[in-house]
Amino acid sequence: MKVLDTEIAGLKIIEPQVLGDSRGWFAEQYNAGRYREAGITADFVQDNESFSRRGVVRGLHWQAAPHTQAKLVRVVRGAVWDVAVDIRKGSPTFGRHVAVTLTGENKRQFFIPRGFAHGFIVLEDETLFSYKCDNLYCPSADRGLRFDDPALGIVWPAADMRLTLSEKDSRNPLLKDIEPWAEE
Repeated sequence: MKVLDTEIAGLKIIEPQVLGDSRGWFAEQYNAGRYREAGITADFVQDNESFSRRGVVRGLHWQAAPHTQAKLVRVVRGAVWDVAVDIRKGSPTFGRHVAVTLTGENKRQFFIPRGFAHGFIVLEDETLFSYKCDNLYCPSADRGLRFDDPALGIVWPAADMRLTLSEKDSRNPLLKDIEPWAEE
């Protein structure tokens, strides 16, 4: 596998090795030892999937302490434009983001450590999104940030799409109104 560091410390893009022949292909999606060697030491305890259609926006989400989560995300089928926003208190990159296109074809993964809000926009119908978390989901710790907050400077690839958000996500606060994430 190939690990690409991003301009924000901790966020990593992983490109698994894909072995293909006339029968199809094979790719190792996760190997704890290899990920540890790459600096990803999260102990994943929960796997989740979401299925969405083009134009769905999910996020930006995170879990408050003591239920914070690191995530390893990927797309099994379809495509998303995935975003992580630094919400770490005192971080020199606070409020900045990294975005990556994840598809069933490119098989890329995105590692998002604790201290980041995470979300995505679905680019293709019938998209299956999968992610590992290093802490169990806790509804009372669920937090959100407006995906379209101008202060974030995120240019979502949505010009020709009718966007669909959950009622909860449409009420998420702006960056200036959240409590920044602090180390537990």
